[in-house]
Amino acid sequence: MAPTTRGGPNTPINNTNPNNMTPESIQAMIDQTLLRNATNGDGSHSSHGDNRRNVQTTRPCFYADFMKCQPLNFKGAEGVVGLTRWIEKMESVFNISGCAVENQVKFATCTLLGAALTWWNGQLRTLGPEAYAMTWEVLKKKMTDKYCPQGEIKKLEIELWNLKVKGNCSRHTLNVPKVNLDMYQVCCQ
Repeated sequence: MAPTTRGGPNTPINNTNPNNMTPESIQAMIDQTLLRNATNGDGSHSSHGDNRRNVQTTRPCFYADFMKCQPLNFKGAEGVVGLTRWIEKMESVFNISGCAVENQVKFATCTLLGAALTWWNGQLRTLGPEAYAMTWEVLKKKMTDKYCPQGEIKKLEIELWNLKVKGNCSRHTLNVPKVNLDMYQVCCQ
């Protein structure tokens, strides 16, 4: 009677490799282990605690997921700084919630209130349902044009240039992001 090995009853014994491991058999074992650890054996993903390799599937971002990230509201009276903060927070929420590109404008405009909502409703009347087809970048540009007039930006630039730092210092740097105001250096007198 032939000896029984791990390979099966009639597998010849390999004296140079006692475990009878070939690169193909090793790869097959690795593939089987990965499949077993990633699924329940039937192709469905496991959420049980005995599954050491928790494989998460991507799922769409729903409006409720978006709102759980607490996006800021924008009323239109907050000026350049308020709009900048709203845009930055919105982009952070898009990233965290996994918001699909096609939902960004729709979800973001749900946070508009007051004058900003009135402005958006005007956009809807003008553009129709196609307003929701615009990209986030286009919406940002439209809102920046509306709520960041060049006169206000110029006023902020002048205010920054005229800042005086109190105390004993040689040089300070202000960083004003995303308001078309580059790095400004304010020097003490």
